[in-house]
Amino acid sequence: MISDSQFQQELQIIIKNALREDIGDGDHSSLACIPKDAMGKAKLLVKDNGIIAGVAFAKMIFNEVDPEMQIETLIEDGSPVKHGDIVFRVSGRSQSILKAERFVLNSMQRMSAIATKTKQYVDLLEGTNTKILDTRKTTPGIRAIEKWAVKIGGGENHRFALYDMVMLKDNHIDFAGGIGLAIEKTKKYLTENNLDLKIIVEARDLDEVAQILEAGGVYRILLDNFDYDTTREAVKMIGDKSLTESSGNINEKTIRHYAECGVDYISSGALTHSVYNMDLSLKAE
Repeated sequence: MISDSQFQQELQIIIKNALREDIGDGDHSSLACIPKDAMGKAKLLVKDNGIIAGVAFAKMIFNEVDPEMQIETLIEDGSPVKHGDIVFRVSGRSQSILKAERFVLNSMQRMSAIATKTKQYVDLLEGTNTKILDTRKTTPGIRAIEKWAVKIGGGENHRFALYDMVMLKDNHIDFAGGIGLAIEKTKKYLTENNLDLKIIVEARDLDEVAQILEAGGVYRILLDNFDYDTTREAVKMIGDKSLTESSGNINEKTIRHYAECGVDYISSGALTHSVYNMDLSLKAE
């Protein structure tokens, strides 16, 4: 996984690019009718039910727009919220609040939806030893905040990108000439380039699981689109030689069954690619 400093850099890139995109050479709507020295207050109002996420990120946005703005936090990230709740109050220059408004709302609506979905999956896994993982199926340009939202919802992050973990999937294996060759080449590449990266390998059937085990040195085996019986058999084969991960069209109805097969992890792209934004608004007070 990426370091905390790398993650913070990603957040700053998101903030600067989003403000550039939204403000450009100025918020002319506010500049036209709001005096520069006018002061104001606003509240973040919840109009939905779920898990709130993005409060800490909103503070970063406000600080970037105007470090003199003050935020009073009433509900912390990861807390359940309901219609009518007030998450925070912000006070400062009215122009500054208006500049930040849409970016704060867009981010928090998206992050809260992801955190809510993740918490649903986490609750479905309660009592098992299986943990939920996100994927790289994120919105281009804002991966960091979407993966942050998964953590807020109680899930865990998979690799951040292509550079922080090796993941050999079906196309890699086929292009490389088979599982054994793909793993062998990967180990050689990591050694030659002095890279300390974990290796995950996707298996499409039990024969490929056996080939991965024979090659050895694999951190986690990804059981892709296995049914329940085959998953149980694969978990038994693998034992403590590698960690196990189930993936492939796993949803609310099937996730518990896969967890009960004994896998260590279940990954789901639905955490980030199939959510509906939580309804939030920033209202002047």
